Amino acid sequence: MTIKERIKIIIFGTDTPAGKAFDVILIVCIVCSVFVVILDSVAAIHLKYRMLIRFSEWFFTIIFTLEYILRIYSTTKKSKYILSYFGVIDFLAILPTYISVFIPGVHSLLVIRLLRILRVFRILKLAAFIRELNDFIIVFKSCARRIFIFILTVLTIVIILGALMYTVEGQLSGFTSIPKGIYWAIVTLTTVGYGDISPNTVLGQGIAAIIMILGYSLIVVPTGFVSVAISTQLQKNKAMRTCQHCEKKGHDEDAIFCKYCGKSM
Repeated sequence: MTIKERIKIIIFGTDTPAGKAFDVILIVCIVCSVFVVILDSVAAIHLKYRMLIRFSEWFFTIIFTLEYILRIYSTTKKSKYILSYFGVIDFLAILPTYISVFIPGVHSLLVIRLLRILRVFRILKLAAFIRELNDFIIVFKSCARRIFIFILTVLTIVIILGALMYTVEGQLSGFTSIPKGIYWAIVTLTTVGYGDISPNTVLGQGIAAIIMILGYSLIVVPTGFVSVAISTQLQKNKAMRTCQHCEKKGHDEDAIFCKYCGKSM
């Protein structure tokens, strides 16, 4: 076995003790590195332990950089890994530290490393969680067009209402520009209501009341078609029962053993 093959087994494999140990250590490093970034945002800690925190950030970044290079080196399909979900996340996990050399403050984006924790599903063989995640992705894809149309419709509404409130209320009420009016419309439509800007005229208050009511009705729209998509996906899952060991589908509902790997369902 070559060195390249051994590296691949350790980095990408989870069935060997070395592979499992590598992934567990990797997850510990990810959690620790994110914890360091969070602590760095506290002014008192930053001032007192600035050098130690900076050293820790670079220490973890160098580890993740070496890991990323080894993953590319050991895999036979380099472009497939680089463009994959984990490949992109692995790259983004090291990028902010290097950018922070030129643009201070960007290192806070290192919290994106938490997305790498999803590897715990693969490490601990939590197949059920992986299937649930896949179901969620399928549901999102099936609703993507409707969600896009819904968001586009909402954006159109808030732009029109923002411009309308700018015309009705004017600068005296805090609506100093159309973007400011759009901001108020979004806050009101989403029922957040910060209260920093509020209409003073009767017509403006009437429009605000309509927007508030419209905001509650808009919540029902995406909930409806997403619920239908989830229900449809659950029905498909029942029709295509999956083995928790080999993860192959197409088993009968009353099947006791997998017809592919022979293990208990």
